[in-house]
Amino acid sequence: MTSLRLFLLTSLTMLAFACNSILCRLALKDGSIDASSFTAIRLISGALMLSLLSMKDHKVKVSGQWGSALALFSYAAGFSYAYIHMTASMGALLLFAAVQATMIGHGLYNKEKFNQFQWAGLVFAALGLVFLLLPGLSAPPLFSAFLMIVAGISWGIYSIRGKGAKHPIQSSAGNFIRTIPLSLLLLFVLSNPLSVSGNGIVYAILSGALASGVGYAIWYNVLPSLSSSVAATVQLSVPLITAVAGVLFLGESFSLRLLLSSLAILGGITLVVLKKDTINSK
Repeated sequence: MTSLRLFLLTSLTMLAFACNSILCRLALKDGSIDASSFTAIRLISGALMLSLLSMKDHKVKVSGQWGSALALFSYAAGFSYAYIHMTASMGALLLFAAVQATMIGHGLYNKEKFNQFQWAGLVFAALGLVFLLLPGLSAPPLFSAFLMIVAGISWGIYSIRGKGAKHPIQSSAGNFIRTIPLSLLLLFVLSNPLSVSGNGIVYAILSGALASGVGYAIWYNVLPSLSSSVAATVQLSVPLITAVAGVLFLGESFSLRLLLSSLAILGGITLVVLKKDTINSK
């Protein structure tokens, strides 16, 4: 894969990931759809798209695991409900921080050695998160923040479980398919009354089929060409892309608190993943 092609595909994937936050917030902000319906339609459309992408010899071949499907469903549901009362930029930052914290924590649990720079990075990131959540006019609602952190932890677990999968697209398709009964149960239990419009359905399908399904497929295609640190660091762009898109398309403001928290959280995580790659290369 040429450098230009790799750059373009990686950039397209980061845009797709950011679009998930924009589409979800756009749908919920104007009441086009309720959170349970958005979750169900997103997961069903994602399952259909990934199943099509996993076709071989005119047959759909999928795999997956129920444990991974449960983590995927927890991510999708927490993500949707968190965005009812949270800006796109704030949600993306919390989601990304929780994902990276989960994966870094997994490394520490497995006795991965960290040097002083990495520990400093973790401290900076933690302080940035605490500052973001401190009470104040620009602080996110605590329950929404909790749901987004749960979503991030769930996505981190999903990523850890899927690491090294031989057929990631087929595995993702199977996991998405397994979330369908869970999403329908959520729809039955929590969506009373249902609130679904044409625009809301379109937003959910775009999120599931394109931003999630096609986005994941492209990501898995470029991932083997990226080092682990580059793959982790490039995702730092997602909260920033989301913040810019939130200002342009949702009329959101980028507060000083969010700016300072972003610098601390994203800068700290960058220090961790870059130093980790330096250590592993020695």
